[in-house]
Amino acid sequence: MRKLLITLLCAGALFAADVNRRAPGFSLVDSKGAEHDLADYRGKLVLLVFFQTTCPHCAGFADLLQQTQEKYGARIAVLAVVNPPDDPGNVTAFIAGHRIKYPILFDSGQVAYSYVLTQTLAFPHLYMIDGGGIIRRDYLYGPLTGEIFEGDQLAAEITRLLPAGAPDKK
Repeated sequence: MRKLLITLLCAGALFAADVNRRAPGFSLVDSKGAEHDLADYRGKLVLLVFFQTTCPHCAGFADLLQQTQEKYGARIAVLAVVNPPDDPGNVTAFIAGHRIKYPILFDSGQVAYSYVLTQTLAFPHLYMIDGGGIIRRDYLYGPLTGEIFEGDQLAAEITRLLPAGAPDKK
């Protein structure tokens, strides 16, 4: 029991560690060659996710993100970031296989590590950045965050972070 309590306390500290700090800026190219600068998304809730196309949890979350983008429309922006060994061929096939319409950006690791702030990069990793550029939520896939990545908790978190009274796009 004591071990479980210590684990939960450590997990809580890790989940809260990166929130309420300014999101590091970046400008990355997507799979179509278009450049995306985080500053261009000011005023929107940005769901920034780091993943790999070979990760099974990432594949499921990619589908959930597409549904979420369709539900909330222009009020949110979904930006997915991949790092090597993912390459344009893998990403193009992934986009086609999952019918993704949000951009998938290519990073060499610099942007990922400016967000993660640890030696280990695990996937998927979601950051929710408010319209003012502040990281409000930070979720790494695991037993305590499964409902964010696989359930209905993502919509609840988005609703909490969007301005009050803003209706969902139906």
